[in-house]
Amino acid sequence: MAQDQQGLSQRELHAWQAFFQMQEVLRGRIERQLQACSGLSTADYAVLARLSEAPGGCLRAFELGAMLGWEKSRLHHQLTRMGKRGLVQRLAGDSRASHAKITAQGLAALAEAAPRHSQQVRDLVINRLSPGQIDQLAGISTAILTGLQQDQGTSDACRQ
Repeated sequence: MAQDQQGLSQRELHAWQAFFQMQEVLRGRIERQLQACSGLSTADYAVLARLSEAPGGCLRAFELGAMLGWEKSRLHHQLTRMGKRGLVQRLAGDSRASHAKITAQGLAALAEAAPRHSQQVRDLVINRLSPGQIDQLAGISTAILTGLQQDQGTSDACRQ
């Protein structure tokens, strides 16, 4: 049997379970803080942050979805919800392209949420790690993300 078809070793299983549990707990804590303090979800925050960094606060929906790693339908529904709340505008572009643009209300919501969010990231993650561990976290996360982006969709099927 090939290595990738075997179960995980105890060491690998421990690493995976610790990573998975940390990710779930961290995501929940960040989501609750954002919601309680700003009324934004982590998805709202991610969209607003990306749009705020774009020239003119506007991106093609396709580009925004790729940056976030989201499927077209997830992005569509997220932008619809945010549009109803006045956080973003959807604009028609050339051909069939659509664009998302952050509104003044969206910029204000992001500006209000960002300091508390940054402090929570510092409290929950950054302050718990040494400078070397921060570099390791960045390296590990980048390696995994790069691999996921390169093989996007190829390993999502059920393996036999």
